[in-house]
Amino acid sequence: MAPLNPDLAGRVFPPTNYLVGREKIREFARAVRSTNPLHHDVEASRAAGFADVVAPPTFSTVVLGPAVTQLMESPGTGIELHRVVHGSEKIEYRRPIVAGDDLSTTLTIVDVSERAGNSFLSTICEVCDATGAPVATVTSSFLHRGDA
Repeated sequence: MAPLNPDLAGRVFPPTNYLVGREKIREFARAVRSTNPLHHDVEASRAAGFADVVAPPTFSTVVLGPAVTQLMESPGTGIELHRVVHGSEKIEYRRPIVAGDDLSTTLTIVDVSERAGNSFLSTICEVCDATGAPVATVTSSFLHRGDA
């Protein structure tokens, strides 16, 4: 198996869009067993100063989904999906994600390296709202397992 294409470093993918739905937030909150009323109750969220229900912090993985899929399915990367393991993720929020947000995510490949027959891919996803204001920055790393 050949390593990942080192020329990927610096590649910026076209933005993907995600319209955040109230029920999707509630479903996600139930899946992660969050009972926080801000994730379920519109009135509680509004009383706390939000326009609608607030997404749990890890909901960003749902928003990033289309951007990451775009990377994983892109030709010429050398990525073989059955070899990919998610290594780490760091989320820096500027503000919470709320129902009704129309978000765009731009994924940039920061680095591609190889160690001990495995490839490592580092990415940054910038999540912005419909006005272009930043909402979150998500830094991730992926391990692409080698043959050994």
